Amino acid sequence: MKKIALFASGNGTNAENIITYFAEKNNVEVALILTNNKDAYVIERAKNHHIPCFVFSLKELKETDIVLDKLYEYHIDFIVLAGFLLMIPQKIIDRYPGKIINIHPALLPKYGGKGMYGDIVHRAVRASGDTETGISIHYVNEKYDEGAIIFQAKCPVDPDDTPDTIAQKVHQLEYRYFPEIIEKVIFSRL
Repeated sequence: MKKIALFASGNGTNAENIITYFAEKNNVEVALILTNNKDAYVIERAKNHHIPCFVFSLKELKETDIVLDKLYEYHIDFIVLAGFLLMIPQKIIDRYPGKIINIHPALLPKYGGKGMYGDIVHRAVRASGDTETGISIHYVNEKYDEGAIIFQAKCPVDPDDTPDTIAQKVHQLEYRYFPEIIEKVIFSRL
């Protein structure tokens, strides 16, 4: 059984979708949820699913080994970023080479990088006039959204779409594909 940790900074809808997906499997356990936001709703989702949750500060993430120690304590094999907004420190990337993935709500390399997340991305897609958007699942490296792309899925951007309707389409892609791709990456090393 592989143990994964989910890092999330906000509401945790992707985290909960991943938890639900793997609850029905016997090959992967969501063993730990970590967040940098003490007010994140993902904490409540963790409680509801009886999954330990660890809250840490930016300073603790960057300047101490407390997060890495927590990953060791729970025997984590793989890390998934599910709406996590901070850069993963090099020491964690070094400890989990090729075992940290992220999802981005656009077709990278477009609309990636520091500060490009959530509705900011969807507003940028709408403003650009692009006729399609989607999701990118990628490995995490030392730069925002620049790790090797594992998988992309697309959806149309219609002329009357708003950032909110674009977000709804993208969320559907996230919920449909992210857990499945996580499982494939863990077991087949895409």
